[in-house]
Amino acid sequence: MRICIVGGGGAIGGYLAVSLARAGNDVTVMARGATLKAIQERGLQLIMENEPAPLEAKVKAVEKLTEAGPQDLIILAVKAHQVTPVAADLKTMLDANPECVLIPMQNGIPFWYFQRHGGPLEGRSVETVDHGGEVMKQINPNQIIGCVVYPATTTEGPGIIKHVEGNRFPIGELDGQISDRATKISEAFVAAGLKSPVLDNIRAEIWLKLWGNMTFNPISALSHGTLEGICQYPLTRDLARMMMTEAQTIANKLNITFRVDIERRIAGAEKVGRHKTSMLQDLEAGRALEIDALLGSVIELGQMTDTPTPCLTTVFALTKHLDDNVQASSGKLALPQLPAYEDF
Repeated sequence: MRICIVGGGGAIGGYLAVSLARAGNDVTVMARGATLKAIQERGLQLIMENEPAPLEAKVKAVEKLTEAGPQDLIILAVKAHQVTPVAADLKTMLDANPECVLIPMQNGIPFWYFQRHGGPLEGRSVETVDHGGEVMKQINPNQIIGCVVYPATTTEGPGIIKHVEGNRFPIGELDGQISDRATKISEAFVAAGLKSPVLDNIRAEIWLKLWGNMTFNPISALSHGTLEGICQYPLTRDLARMMMTEAQTIANKLNITFRVDIERRIAGAEKVGRHKTSMLQDLEAGRALEIDALLGSVIELGQMTDTPTPCLTTVFALTKHLDDNVQASSGKLALPQLPAYEDF
């Protein structure tokens, strides 16, 4: 299968690129800067806990998506706020080959959420992640397959990815059908050593993953706590529970039910251990936070469904302000030095 991964030098994109390339697929990655150069020179490396040496894969690397050539599958493995800049090129690639499938792998509520959805909100844009529906307007929803990303991975350097845990990438058609193309993609993922069941309700799976992300990511950014620490500290555990309760009410109004309860979801996060969330890693690196996609979008859906969100809105405001301050200070987290004063 011809597969292009946008963001293929990143943590998730790189993990997929190595796995799929080593399984015999023709993989191209879109990357930039030092990462692009490193991949062009020596390929990608994937560090796995049970492997004595990094797994290596030689893949084609391009700076611009349209340089990748015809593809069967495009995986969009960038953060939600990075989708708009590549939307026009995605349209060009997808229009050139109507059989090409796009799998967006963004955390949070995706830009396509109400496409092929049915019901009174059919076709509505999620402004928080897609202002004015600009991305939604450019991408044919019939070429999209949804996906939920569960693995935890990190980047150790340009073109070097470390796998922490997990290998599940559930996928599903937006209208819930079990299609031949989804089955074929699932089989390609499984052949690459990944778990990729085809689901008949991908939105329910999105909410299950989001339930934790929209809670633990901002709390970790505000507290600098790990998943284990947040879950074991009574005050932050209670805050997580209240946030998840508000989100569950919104999801239920959108006909989403959760297959696990809140306590089990929190326990699952605690089991991950002393892992820094992706938002905390971004904060420490001075990168922009995914707060709009992970939490702002949920609050927007709360407004659509007339659901109060006091805890979600408070945490969102604090995290958003933190992000603005860090970005304004060029990614610096340290507080300024204050004059020393003697005690009287």
